Amino acid sequence: MSDEGWRQERGTLAATLGPPLFWLVVFFLVPLAVVWAYSFGQNAGLTDIRISGTFANYARALEPLYLGILAKSIGMAGLTTLICLIVGFPVALAITFADDRAKTWLLLLVMLPFWTNLLIRTYALIAVLRTEGYVNWTLEFLWNRLGSIWSLEPFVPLDLLHNNAAVLFGLVYVHLPFMILPLYAALDRLDRSLIEASLDLGAGHFRTMMQIVVPIALPGILSGILITFIPALGAYLTPDLLGGPDSQMIANVIERQFKRANDWPFGAALSFLLLYLTFILIALQAMLQRRQAQ
Repeated sequence: MSDEGWRQERGTLAATLGPPLFWLVVFFLVPLAVVWAYSFGQNAGLTDIRISGTFANYARALEPLYLGILAKSIGMAGLTTLICLIVGFPVALAITFADDRAKTWLLLLVMLPFWTNLLIRTYALIAVLRTEGYVNWTLEFLWNRLGSIWSLEPFVPLDLLHNNAAVLFGLVYVHLPFMILPLYAALDRLDRSLIEASLDLGAGHFRTMMQIVVPIALPGILSGILITFIPALGAYLTPDLLGGPDSQMIANVIERQFKRANDWPFGAALSFLLLYLTFILIALQAMLQRRQAQ
């Protein structure tokens, strides 16, 4: 390629990548660097933060109180991911083996929640789970019908909101599509002749699933686990609206540091602990995929 052609190609590349890179640096990397610097600072008044290079905020974040909240958040996110995997794998498998017309509609149903704001979906869950909600209304209706036959005691509404179970249900509801879509993307490339050959050789459905389907779908499983676990770990709105005082997660603690406690350095340290954990998880996924490729 001539020098003139190279300069033209380089100019085209710069014109194409320039605006996105500018947006990324100015509106993402620079604010992130500011918050990272705050994590090494101290409050010097109501509105001022002095960057002193101290690690006191990180040391405080490792106190038993906050480590307990972080451990609980990791447990809730892990349980959410496990439930999404158990529920999402059969759904992704069913979509894979559906005919083309049904596959389009099933994928549309999976992606339909993304067309609605998370806040609206969470309030819809509140309408379903609250004391006067649809679940208790249905149970009361059935109870009264049975009570007219067997003379049962009056129905007592179930307490379905403001507890850990409600938070877990909400997290699964919100993050289930994040698990289904990468699983479907991996299973859609599955060579069905391998399944037929395994069944013809007498392997059985369960053995075929574990030794043929799951290894092929492993990259999608790892991706689904990663993109489900990380947002669930940092979830704020769902535990805030569906949970109670004992159902708060680490993101709710970070929010209180920035808004109510006005302790931005400590909130920044907690935020970056989550970010460091995210980097570790991404590195582990890359190592597992590299080991599988070898």
